Amino acid sequence: MIAVLALLAACGRGGGGEGGTPVPDGELRIAAQFSPRSGYAIDTDDAYILTQLGATEALTAASADGQVRPALAESWSQIDPLTWRFVLRSGVTFHDGTPLTPAAVVTALGYVAGVAAPPRALRGLGLAAVEDGADAVRIATAHPDPILPLRMSSPNAVILAPSAYAGGAPSVIGTGTGPMRLTAVEGTQQAVLERFDGYWGGRPALARVSATFVDDPSARALALRAGDVDIAQGLPESTLLEFSAGSGFDDQTVAAPRTVSLLMNQSAAPFDDARIRQAVTRAVDRTALAEQALAGSAVPASELFGPAVAWGAQGPAPAPDVAGARALLTEAGHGPDNPLRVRLWTYQNRPELPTLATAVQAMLREAGIDAEIQIGEYGTQEPEVLAGRYDMFLLSRSYLTDVPDAGATLRSDYTCDGSYNINHYCSAAFDSLVGTLDTTTDVAARQDVFRAAASMLVDDAVGVPLVHSLENGVSHNVVGYTLDPMTKQLVTPQLAVTG
Repeated sequence: MIAVLALLAACGRGGGGEGGTPVPDGELRIAAQFSPRSGYAIDTDDAYILTQLGATEALTAASADGQVRPALAESWSQIDPLTWRFVLRSGVTFHDGTPLTPAAVVTALGYVAGVAAPPRALRGLGLAAVEDGADAVRIATAHPDPILPLRMSSPNAVILAPSAYAGGAPSVIGTGTGPMRLTAVEGTQQAVLERFDGYWGGRPALARVSATFVDDPSARALALRAGDVDIAQGLPESTLLEFSAGSGFDDQTVAAPRTVSLLMNQSAAPFDDARIRQAVTRAVDRTALAEQALAGSAVPASELFGPAVAWGAQGPAPAPDVAGARALLTEAGHGPDNPLRVRLWTYQNRPELPTLATAVQAMLREAGIDAEIQIGEYGTQEPEVLAGRYDMFLLSRSYLTDVPDAGATLRSDYTCDGSYNINHYCSAAFDSLVGTLDTTTDVAARQDVFRAAASMLVDDAVGVPLVHSLENGVSHNVVGYTLDPMTKQLVTPQLAVTG
């Protein structure tokens, strides 16, 4: 539906190490970046691990360019504003040998829609599925949802065999439909999968996949260097040079749909004054932050959406204007006799944030703003910033949640009643613009709204988007590996190791 663009060319990486002859019935070993935190519960972010490893599938999928495409459903159509009909693919078999049926889909979607805290992609929809003949289901929502087929591509909306729902949390061992069958898990340490010969999409090339979850990025690089794994995710920027083109490794780096922004509390002084917010915007050198402070591991931002999506800004970030920042501060009543002092909060879960905070502090000081850095725990800071008890907050945030559509983020983060409106921004014009998404199904029209919303946020100085994040993955002796910026897919039927 919506294009998500790889940034391989811009980063000068990718494709250098592929080659060789695929080994029949090979085994792939992965050093994975994120470990399961919730016992592979499909209503949590652990569901991403299962789709990445090729164990589970949903009714639809989002292709490399972001278009929604068939998966377990061959087609779909809208019956009325509240109801969609999905025709199931024939010949699909679960890993336990039972067939995909409308009843199985109803059971699976009924479970995930009914959990106490539904996943983001399905939350608040009032989702209800019923059988519709021998090969279809009808899915209804409490309110019109123009992107329901896209929502059905969420890893949280995967369809497991009825045997998975025998009681308690669904079992994901041997109950999926993907090319690889999950056979064993060892807590948060490892998952093992074997080829599913009954896969509807053709015989997978790999016979076995083992994924080891390694939290330490340097340890992942070491494992790849030592030949202990074939693919390593999320390596430190400092190690990537040794895996560059010509080294025998394939280093892929893509733009991720994630932005680090400097948020400013508009519900209180001093940032309820647009002149001061504009002064901060002009004082910051975003190119220096990306290329110097972060050593090229990010790209400078000019607005909320970056090169990871088709509607994101593609041009250079605005140059700093320190003189202009000082003039705005003077106009707002601040200068040597009345210096502006603020608190700058951030957290250390993402290692780039303290580094960026220090660099931003120096840039603000040059313009005449004294920012006191306070680094804490995000869990403690969140209720404070949501309540408006802060000045500035440095935040890393994905602008796509579970599906490649920005509507949910614009609504939660920037509308007057948004549940995650840390800027405390409120504009009737902005809310009206975002409200048009409720009835907009046309892809191009939705993207136009996203662009207009991002432009309005810039004009109103709603935070300062600083840099867009990059993600990387390195492989050795592997063919068919493509780094997915949405982190939904890794193991495919075509993926193979080479001799």
